[in-house]
Amino acid sequence: MNWESLAEHWQAILTAGVLCATLVGLLVLQRAPDMVMFGGVIILLAAGVIGPDEALKGMSNEGMVTVAALFVVAAAVERTGALAALVDRVLGRPSSLASAQLRSMVFPSVLSAFTNNTPVVALMVPAIRDWAKKNRLSVSKLLMPMNDAVVLGGLCTLIGTSTNVVVSGLVAAKRGEPLGMFDITRLGIPLLLCGLVYLITASRFLLKDRRPPMSASDDPRQYTLEMVVDPGSPLAGRTIEQAGLRHLHGLYLMEIDRNGHVIAAVAPTERLEAGDRLVFVGVIDSVVELQKIRGLRPATNQVFKLDDPRSERVLVEAVVSPSCPLVGRTIREGRFRSTYGAVVIAVARDGERLQMKIGDIVLEPGDTLLVEASPAFLDRQRSNRHFYLVSEVRDSTPPRHDKGWIACTVLAAMVAAAAMELVPMVAAALTAAAAMVTFRCISSTEARRSIEWESLLLIAASFGLARAIEKTGLAETVAHAAITAAGDHPHVVLAAIYLVTMLCTELMSNNAAAVLAFPIAWQTAADLGVSPMPFVMAITVAASCGFATPMGYQTNLMIYGPGGYKFTDYLRYGGPLNLLVMAITIALAPLLWPFRP
Repeated sequence: MNWESLAEHWQAILTAGVLCATLVGLLVLQRAPDMVMFGGVIILLAAGVIGPDEALKGMSNEGMVTVAALFVVAAAVERTGALAALVDRVLGRPSSLASAQLRSMVFPSVLSAFTNNTPVVALMVPAIRDWAKKNRLSVSKLLMPMNDAVVLGGLCTLIGTSTNVVVSGLVAAKRGEPLGMFDITRLGIPLLLCGLVYLITASRFLLKDRRPPMSASDDPRQYTLEMVVDPGSPLAGRTIEQAGLRHLHGLYLMEIDRNGHVIAAVAPTERLEAGDRLVFVGVIDSVVELQKIRGLRPATNQVFKLDDPRSERVLVEAVVSPSCPLVGRTIREGRFRSTYGAVVIAVARDGERLQMKIGDIVLEPGDTLLVEASPAFLDRQRSNRHFYLVSEVRDSTPPRHDKGWIACTVLAAMVAAAAMELVPMVAAALTAAAAMVTFRCISSTEARRSIEWESLLLIAASFGLARAIEKTGLAETVAHAAITAAGDHPHVVLAAIYLVTMLCTELMSNNAAAVLAFPIAWQTAADLGVSPMPFVMAITVAASCGFATPMGYQTNLMIYGPGGYKFTDYLRYGGPLNLLVMAITIALAPLLWPFRP
């Protein structure tokens, strides 16, 4: 290449260099992948390859806005407890990791065939995260298989992904007739079934357990907590096993006080009755989960005497100091609620099991109290000498069970409106998020906290890089070179077109990859004198199936943070899946849609 050529194509060369450096940074660096991506965008902006509008276009892209709104919708459904109840019924209690993976993949993949993939993943992420914790499973072993299964499920109908619809529109422009609702189903179902087998099998060897080194069971603080079964509780009449009280990790049901009769050795088959007082000993994470179970409440009636509604309170850990005036007195005698505007619901003392009611516990210096209070309690007591330490327990606000039906109604309306194309997905998601806040299914503060900002920044940055790849002609140059090298054999050319589209979709948006590859593929089929349909289906699949990078598909970025994943996890686990899907598509597409009918 001479100097004139270099000068003419310097922007494409610089973009290729920045892209390579960004990928290396994502592979090598362990933190801040969003900053690595934005670093690449800033270099291209400074060099004049892309303008400010193009660099920042992702910040206002409807895909990013949709994901942000869906985070709020998912958090609201979770906040009301409706999602947990649904997941427990649909997913049940798995007997093994493989069983858990299959359960968490089949339902979402079927659902994704008839609605957009993005809301399916947005709703399943918090649900599977809580379900994994309850069943002592690694969330990193579940989220990526679920996400990949959802993407494959979206290939089973025309409306499964937006990419399918885009390709259908391109086909209609060429031949005057769009793809049918189930035209791709013949290819999508084999891909889904083979994909499920791979996802379960390969996860044992290629997907790492990203749980933190310290688990909940390692927590040294053992709280004593007393809960009561409410009158009319859905738990009344169920066994301990059926109520899910035997599967909370790090929690032990010490005894049941039933009308003054104490049941010390509680069997899993013991049936609960309204009014039962259950005494638990466990770590903080399990205590928080216990608070979220519908039909159970702290046994002390003091919680109903606080001014704030329970749905607006938080759990706070406070360590008693020697200067606390309540030291040496029971919680009841010291009138803790009146003194501090909070209620003690559990006490931890050097791993000791306190076998007495909360109100009868005599406070000692160093006791860690778990109190239910308004957020204002934190501000009042942080500098108080009565406590060594005061800290909020994350995600500890009791669920708004009474708002569950509202959250489910809003969710159903959103899915129906988007599926029937009454409004765009972004409008449906934003309206649903606004409705959740308006009807108090979630507070505005909780809505802001629910958004995974790192994922959104990754999405925004990926649009800037994709624009540079497209604008400089880098993608088109690579595509033409690959297809030219393939020669005139239809199967080899089909493989080349699939490979180019797959590489583009890993680095660009899915729809952009499909739009870029479509005219090249259609013209190539005409030049070869063969039917364009195998090429059309290959592009449709390849544009949606980007499993090897976080940028490969919008939902890949949505699980990045919650799953604790690294860039290498996508490459190691998703790379072989890319090749498997490619091989199946290249083999089946010419059989289902022959080159020469």
